[in-house]
Amino acid sequence: MTDSSLKEKQFESDIEASLLSIGGYTKGNPKQFDRKRALDTSTFISFIQTTQPKQWQKYAAIYGNDSAESLINRFCKEVKQIGLLKVLRTGLRDRGIKFNFVYWKPETGINETTAALYNSNIFHCTRQLHYSVQNENSIDIVLFLNGIPVVSMELKDQFTGQNADNAIRQYKFDRASKDAIFEFKCRTLVHFAVDLSEVYMTTRLLGEKTYFMPFNQGSNGAGNVGGKGNPPNPNGYQTSYLWEQALQKDSLLEILHKYMHLQIEERIDFKTKARDIKETMIFPRYHQLDAVTKLLKEVKADGPGHNYLIQHSAGSGKSNSIAWLAHRLSGLHDAQDDKIFNSVIVVTDRRVLDSQLQDTVYQFDHVEGVVKKIDKDSAQLRDAINANTPIIISTLQKFPVIFNTVNGNNKSFAVIVDEAHSSQHGSAAKKLKEALADTEEILAEYAKMENEAENAVPDEDEKIVNELATQGQQKNLSFFAFTATPKEKTLQMFGTKGVDGKYRAFHIYSMRQAIEEKFILDVLQNYMTYNMYYKIIKNIPDDPTLDTDRGIKAIKKYQTLHPHNIAQKTEIMIEHFRANTMRQIGGIEPKVRAKAMVVTASRLHAVRYCLEFRKQIIRKGYTDMSALVAFSDEIKDGKETYTEESLNKTSKGETIKQDQLRSYFHTDDYNVLIVAEKYQTGFDEPYLHTMFVDKNLSGVKAVQTLSRLNRTIQGKTNTFILDFVNTAEDMKKSFEPYYEAAILEEETDPNVLYQLKNTLDGYRVYSNNEVQRFADLYYTPDEKNAQGILAQVLNPAIDRYKALDKDTKDIFSKTLSRFVRIYSFVTQVYRMFDKDLHKFSQYAKFLLKFLPTKDVDRVSVDDKILMEYYRLEKSFDGSIALKSTETGFSPIKGEAGAKKEKKETLSKIIDDVNKRFGTNFTEQDKILEQMQNDFVKDPKWSGFAASNDYSTFRLLAKKGFKDIAAQRYVENDSFFMRIFDDAEFGEYIMDRFIERLYGKLKEGYTEMPGGLGAGMAAEQD
Repeated sequence: MTDSSLKEKQFESDIEASLLSIGGYTKGNPKQFDRKRALDTSTFISFIQTTQPKQWQKYAAIYGNDSAESLINRFCKEVKQIGLLKVLRTGLRDRGIKFNFVYWKPETGINETTAALYNSNIFHCTRQLHYSVQNENSIDIVLFLNGIPVVSMELKDQFTGQNADNAIRQYKFDRASKDAIFEFKCRTLVHFAVDLSEVYMTTRLLGEKTYFMPFNQGSNGAGNVGGKGNPPNPNGYQTSYLWEQALQKDSLLEILHKYMHLQIEERIDFKTKARDIKETMIFPRYHQLDAVTKLLKEVKADGPGHNYLIQHSAGSGKSNSIAWLAHRLSGLHDAQDDKIFNSVIVVTDRRVLDSQLQDTVYQFDHVEGVVKKIDKDSAQLRDAINANTPIIISTLQKFPVIFNTVNGNNKSFAVIVDEAHSSQHGSAAKKLKEALADTEEILAEYAKMENEAENAVPDEDEKIVNELATQGQQKNLSFFAFTATPKEKTLQMFGTKGVDGKYRAFHIYSMRQAIEEKFILDVLQNYMTYNMYYKIIKNIPDDPTLDTDRGIKAIKKYQTLHPHNIAQKTEIMIEHFRANTMRQIGGIEPKVRAKAMVVTASRLHAVRYCLEFRKQIIRKGYTDMSALVAFSDEIKDGKETYTEESLNKTSKGETIKQDQLRSYFHTDDYNVLIVAEKYQTGFDEPYLHTMFVDKNLSGVKAVQTLSRLNRTIQGKTNTFILDFVNTAEDMKKSFEPYYEAAILEEETDPNVLYQLKNTLDGYRVYSNNEVQRFADLYYTPDEKNAQGILAQVLNPAIDRYKALDKDTKDIFSKTLSRFVRIYSFVTQVYRMFDKDLHKFSQYAKFLLKFLPTKDVDRVSVDDKILMEYYRLEKSFDGSIALKSTETGFSPIKGEAGAKKEKKETLSKIIDDVNKRFGTNFTEQDKILEQMQNDFVKDPKWSGFAASNDYSTFRLLAKKGFKDIAAQRYVENDSFFMRIFDDAEFGEYIMDRFIERLYGKLKEGYTEMPGGLGAGMAAEQD
């Protein structure tokens, strides 16, 4: 090998050779290129004359010798007006004569003429194309379709000291969009920056603002676990997939025809009502192209009746992937040219996907009615399914009421589930399968198993058998489930079982790859946790006995809702936001871009945090912060009743409606959103930078909640999380299963159902005769008085249940609930064909609803305890590093039972809490409390606080602080010596002390013992 073979020119030659030999291209002549009109005009006209001779003959009769020039000019004007992609898909008309500029691959091979036209397309690979009328700059490789440039490539070779970054800079600074070949939407549709190991692409050149995104497979190959980059290629270049696969003739035409689209986003300024139109030419990223291609190949080969799990992280472009898959599946034919699916049903709750799917598909087909959005009622859904509507978009909740009116026999359906989660394992999902299942074949199988003739199924069992027939995987239904965070049930329902017995996703675009490719941010990169210490004392003479668990929860609730706890944490959040967060995005005064979310444990917490935030913001005189709150329904706090809308007002006093909250929060007027079980999933606010967590989070919930921060936007380079409750190790355990790939170690054994039923039988709460009697009535067609009669059948079991002791009741009810849940899941995965078990499942479901509600002693300790000390200490500040996990989720087990209650005295419970959450509190915790009381006892200070603003009060109190400190000095010399000797420490203590004192005197609230001192001790630590 010589040095000459390691040059960029050789790289260019190798790519050309591949495209000419296996890619379907011929060598292009750069001298034929018309720089002004950015066309290979001779090829352009030659294609028209060859493929459309009759049209050309008519055209020439009108335009004579100017025919070629006239058509080229007409083409350029049409492209300028509606874009090249649309002209390629629809052609153009001139004087009533229609011309096509490309022939797409037909869906079937039935029509030989369309197949011949497809093969007549002319592909040129042209090297060193001089494109500009202003200079002699050249592009390394340009790919032409029938004389029209559609792809450009700049190549770099690491052996010469350059890489793809150099190619990107060349596009940004040397490739002007004013040159016709680079004009957005009008000529070259995608530009690639390529080196020996990586590929990047863009569809629009905007100078320095040009954004190139990775077009790489991933470090372990597309669809596999891994990070950024490409896997080694023992047979050639790491980037050869670009020209050997993606840009191969058939593949490129398929992308131009079925994938590329112009995404138009209309943004309306919420306050000014000004409209802004943003256009983006979408070219599929490699993992999207790979996922759809592999799914189509599997379905074409295997037909319907199989499930596929697609684990694609946030930042994967999931909406486009679903849109492309839905469109391709709706037109997919098998090897015999028969259509595989009657309808494709997309199950989603996302409005953005509704509109995006319709707009995207319309660009491809230009036919109204291809996509039907179900936005009215279930009858609309039923009619769309029965009419074989190609693509139907609906919510899962629409299916339960139409399942027995849809004709699913002899039809096949593809069901795309957007964000597969636990709702896919419930009754609504079962009804979806009942509605769409083709049960004729399954009933025949059942009859055979029962040694009966196909038509000899007893009438009284017909409904039971029909329900059993919809269990398990249906041969006419294919499910395509998309999620970033699959649970164990999702993995078994939709995942692929490997030879090792483990269940995995069919295709993966991991969180790790999305982070490394910079499509999302790593939310664990800047993570801070606080440990909270407090000491509780009993405030009543007697010592009542309480349930231990509920007593501990009551004490912790008391502590978390205590005004001092809320105030302390609020101050930390406000000051951190103002000092560190608010200018993280944009960073230029007076624009405050970055926003924060406060995740609270309950609606009451959210309300109190909201009020405290606003109180402190006003007291401190901050004009650059404003908080909104989000929670459902209404919540009472003492005598006050609060709703989201009653708390959220504009600066003019106007009510912010619930459906307006997202829009208002997006404006520059608001930068903190306090939430309680709202906006923790499915909320995309790109300016959200910081999250303050005051709630226990784990597993999928933790990942989904914290991932609200990971959206990218220009100027946003990092995120921050301050967690008052969870540890860094907690978050590491929650995120690691989803960092690369979620795995189910082994399948659930369906026989766990029999284990649970055996346990339930042992309590003799019901009899087999009662279960049979219930089933006979439940499945009878006579609905008159059905509810009353069924309820009476349950009464004997309810009476026996009431006679059980308290612990046995708890075990039975929990086991019964577990059976009902697991039966719902297991029968969607397996076909049981057990009529007796199915009858019992219906009986159990209704018995569970009728069981008396468990009498739970409500434990309230608010009037029995006081908080004596309180301290917050920073416990972790850094990055939480994730790694691939070797083990996955465990299957569902058939254990039964309930936790036995434990009772202890209040003082013992308090001791246990203090041992867990307490720490060594110092004398200075009490000293500052003593000083506060010295101020409060002197009426002049209350007068100063009432009649002065904070700034004036601060000047007066500084002198008073030193006087009172001097009085306390003799008793507490070590602490005060530091105040007087360490100027910085003394100033800090005085400021914090006076700020709290002013609030106490101004508002007259009662502080807890040790509260003020403990709070400042926490800060100065």
